[in-house]
Amino acid sequence: MSVDFPFAMKVFAALFAIMNPIANIPVFLSLTEGASDSQKRRIALVTMTGVTVGCIVSMTVGDLILRVFGLTINDFRLAGGLLVLLIALDMLHGSSSAQHQPGTKEMADAQDVAIYPLTIPLLVGPGTIATLIVFGQNAMANGLVPGLILGVAVFLVVLAMALFMAPLIGRHLSSRVTAITKRLMGMILAAIAMEMIVASLQVAFKGIAG
Repeated sequence: MSVDFPFAMKVFAALFAIMNPIANIPVFLSLTEGASDSQKRRIALVTMTGVTVGCIVSMTVGDLILRVFGLTINDFRLAGGLLVLLIALDMLHGSSSAQHQPGTKEMADAQDVAIYPLTIPLLVGPGTIATLIVFGQNAMANGLVPGLILGVAVFLVVLAMALFMAPLIGRHLSSRVTAITKRLMGMILAAIAMEMIVASLQVAFKGIAG
């Protein structure tokens, strides 16, 4: 089965926009402040394991979980698109989304920053889960599974590199670069969200007309 590279690129761009490895490097550094290099590497490894598992579960059985609750992928596509759009608007305004960013008290109470808040909800938040469920259903319905796997795999490699190299990158990453990157990713994410919303509305109105 051949790989659909445009679809793989779309998956990669969506994940890069919503998880934003560059903008999350300062968050990783702040949460691991005071830890040794070996401890930071361990936290990065546990985080990557959690993110990988979260991505696989969302892509493979996310649709099944929806059916258990009597929902369709179109219902989730619309809700997920709206949620992703809210996250994108927060990013465009330069603020952290309440969906992905836990409060200060929650951070202080966390015993293991690798799982919470780094993995959930910072990286694998509601927007990420919604996006992966939609891409997973689309890939399985249209024979695009190789492209889906490639897009996710390449992104996970990039994310792993960002986390493991965070201490080095952090010394050369200015606040201005982080702010510009967040807004750029917000634009890409907003476009992806609108595509999800329009696709779900087209199906809904077609059903009503039929």
